[in-house]
Amino acid sequence: MKTILLQTLADTLAFGRFLGQVAQPGDVICLDGDLGAGKTTLTQAIAQGLEVPANDYVTSPTFAIFQEYHGRLPLYHMDFYRLTGVADIQDMGLDEYFFLSGLTVLEWCERAGDLVPANRLKINLTIGSDESRRLTCDPGGGAWKKRLQEFNLTA
Repeated sequence: MKTILLQTLADTLAFGRFLGQVAQPGDVICLDGDLGAGKTTLTQAIAQGLEVPANDYVTSPTFAIFQEYHGRLPLYHMDFYRLTGVADIQDMGLDEYFFLSGLTVLEWCERAGDLVPANRLKINLTIGSDESRRLTCDPGGGAWKKRLQEFNLTA
């Protein structure tokens, strides 16, 4: 586990852009946290790091459940808040995206249970004061541990 304290919105955006820049085909990033914790904001910055065009505005897929954006890698943005569990995800075929050549970003991923690959990056966002966020990062069994070590806010 790695804890990252992001003091400002600019720090959060820098971290998200970093994640998008180091993402590889087939990566999965899971974002969990209370409503308003910044999951969609972080995803918007990830899209910037993936070079998704600025006119492709990344929105919360809470009601759509799934959005796809095209950049250096495809971004598959999913929000499982309205789903009840694994059966819903499988019935919709959303779990198939976890293994494609893009980057999958999942909000409320705990509803996916064991469908989420072990080599994912799981981030729990906690609201601090005003703009600050505390991120608890679990790099799973993949290459995310090494990539996270490369993140530097002063870069």
